[in-house]
Amino acid sequence: MMEFISLLMPHLMLAPIMLPMLTAALMLLMREELQRVKLTLNILSTLIGLVIAVALLLWTDQAGAPVTMGVYQPGNWPAPFGISLALDRLSALMLVTTSIVALASIVFAAVRWHRAGVHFHPLFQFQLMGLAGAFLTADLFNLFVFFEITLAASYGLLLHGSGRARIQSGLHYIAINLAASSLFLIGVSMLYGITGTLNMADLASAIPHVDPADRGLLHAAAGILAMAFLIKAALWPVNFWLVPAYSAATAPVGALFALMTKLGVYTVLRLWTLVFSSQAGESALFGSNWLICGGLLTMAFAAVGMLGTQRLTNMAGYAAILSSGTLLAATGFGQNLLTAGLLYYLPSSTFAVAALFLLADLLDRWRNAGARTAPYEDDEAPFLNAELVPTTGLNLDEDEEVLIGRVIPAAAAFLGLAFLVCTLIIAGLPPLSGFVGKIAMLNAVLNPMGVGTSAGHQPGMLGWTMLALMIATGLVATISLVRVGMRHFWASHDRNTPQLRVAEGLPIAVLLGCCIALTVQAGPVLRYMQNAADALHAPGTYIHGVLTQAPVPNPVPVRAKEQP
Repeated sequence: MMEFISLLMPHLMLAPIMLPMLTAALMLLMREELQRVKLTLNILSTLIGLVIAVALLLWTDQAGAPVTMGVYQPGNWPAPFGISLALDRLSALMLVTTSIVALASIVFAAVRWHRAGVHFHPLFQFQLMGLAGAFLTADLFNLFVFFEITLAASYGLLLHGSGRARIQSGLHYIAINLAASSLFLIGVSMLYGITGTLNMADLASAIPHVDPADRGLLHAAAGILAMAFLIKAALWPVNFWLVPAYSAATAPVGALFALMTKLGVYTVLRLWTLVFSSQAGESALFGSNWLICGGLLTMAFAAVGMLGTQRLTNMAGYAAILSSGTLLAATGFGQNLLTAGLLYYLPSSTFAVAALFLLADLLDRWRNAGARTAPYEDDEAPFLNAELVPTTGLNLDEDEEVLIGRVIPAAAAFLGLAFLVCTLIIAGLPPLSGFVGKIAMLNAVLNPMGVGTSAGHQPGMLGWTMLALMIATGLVATISLVRVGMRHFWASHDRNTPQLRVAEGLPIAVLLGCCIALTVQAGPVLRYMQNAADALHAPGTYIHGVLTQAPVPNPVPVRAKEQP
């Protein structure tokens, strides 16, 4: 298997970008009436993309392989003059995470949401193309291009299904992202003017040698560029747009948008560890305290937001912000053990938030089906009278039989268990992957050099603050989600059995099943994450791999080679 994948490398690196692009182009040529055909193509293309992403991940993690990083030059020009694509453990991890969430979203949308508007399927594929390109590109110019492809597709997906709320939130979303794109261009232009390059590896090589007189301008350019990424990563206070936008989107789009904040986190993690590593001279670890403080404030903001809302889609939006803040704060410490923990936490939290967006659609539909007997806005407990005393006989059905002990319908049981698993993962409670990821990060904060080798080390004020916030936000998330769960599962009466189709339950089960698999296979997964983190904090391999990749000399057709 690995030999076959190696034969396809490095050309296989193009597949995550080319496959959704060609699929979207083909669907644009089809008539609007062919929705079923487009749906089939969308699911098939996304499934193939998942297989390719898993193959790339396996290739990067070959035991004892001399090379675990792939570099591809589409124009056959050497870096930094031509376009370069780079594949390592981190980008492969992001590709697999994206493909899993995308496949779950499109299968869920197959029941009803894909018919709510035109061009849903090509926009979905263009979104995947932009995400894959951003994870694989090795230069800032193409990063901007793929960012814009992703954003352009997300504008249409957010407006999918129409409605006043979506249009209003969509306009705000477009405005803030256009501002972020402007900051992106300004920052990139300033960096190019100072260093003369946009290739990430070449930029990392040039940073230590920047003239001292230009060092302040360099840091200003980096700050402007980082602001564009941090807006996408939902850093406080520039995350005011996220909850209204994500909660207004349709359920499968909201689940897919759980990846958008992780795109911002990925970009910050990639560029910060590469350009401002410990080898960056006077600019080493530039902005680390700002990242930590911003991440901690984002965590606190998300916790307050979760505590202040009872709408499940808003809760999912704040959960995405909480995850993003945790990842950004952990990134700022610049420790490879802590980075390994956050890389484990990243896919786990993404799957849980995406599953919560899908669950919110099913639970709201179930609750609204009985809105006349248990309206969403009614805060009164239906089993209490005006004196707050249990009403006599309310726990009896129409035949005067006790309701306690009745068998729970399978659909209701599935929704309840799925909501419980989401709560455990998002709050970081044992025994699931959210707990494992948080414990890994907390252990790294307390033991930055490893257990048994950090004697006498003090985490410092920022370290203790992060430790306290991770525990406190987990408690607040537990309280908030349990309260919402009680409203949906316990405090309602006279509702019909929830209608749940296999295509709606299966994506949620797969997403949460991936979190359970991360828990069961925590040892191998953490080893993979540790190798990825070590490579990030020792960027010499990345720099050398990109800059020394030689173009193919005078490519000759295969038939010409076979001739004597």
